[in-house]
Amino acid sequence: MDESPRVRRVRPGVPALPPRPAADGTRGRILRAGLGLFAEHGFHGTSIRDIAAGAAVQSASLYAHFPSKEAILAELVLAGHEEHHTRLVTALLGSGTDPRDRLAALVRAHVQAHTDYPMLAVVANNEMHALSPAAAAPAAAVRRRSEAMLGEVLAMGQQQGVFDIVHLEATAAAIGGMGIRVANWYPAPEPGLSSSQLADVYASLALRMAGARPQ
Repeated sequence: MDESPRVRRVRPGVPALPPRPAADGTRGRILRAGLGLFAEHGFHGTSIRDIAAGAAVQSASLYAHFPSKEAILAELVLAGHEEHHTRLVTALLGSGTDPRDRLAALVRAHVQAHTDYPMLAVVANNEMHALSPAAAAPAAAVRRRSEAMLGEVLAMGQQQGVFDIVHLEATAAAIGGMGIRVANWYPAPEPGLSSSQLADVYASLALRMAGARPQ
């Protein structure tokens, strides 16, 4: 039987966050401590005291920055989704008009968001369910916009006759899901690919899944 996903899903290293004003100073230490603990133990397996100890602050000081443990997770989940969405938008803007190029650019950006910030990706995807609907709503809205971008590119390719898609929604879900899983295992001794090489492989796989015709 395979190891527990929670055991295997965190690669060694310092918890990393994308550059953002809210990640500076004490607030940033709290977020990074929470990120590492949520990635390793999950939201329900982490206490406020654990986060305070990891950030080298008193619990009372922590509450001056975040009203609850849920608020820490909510900010991390939103940060992960916003970083991912920004990369997708940037990729599309530089990809031209051919749906094949646009799909490849989206998938490369999708994969590299998960290789560059694996702990954040794991927490944003795996722990979002622990948030209340209200706390999850901002990140959920960003996720819907990202999913819509992929769906629109696939639909455009099908309409133009350059994609031969068996089922659009299922294909979009499969492409998105295979990219998300990268954060759980990359890097690994095998296949020994760089982040950009892996992104190229996944782009090629996505084009095959979409039934892309040769350019």
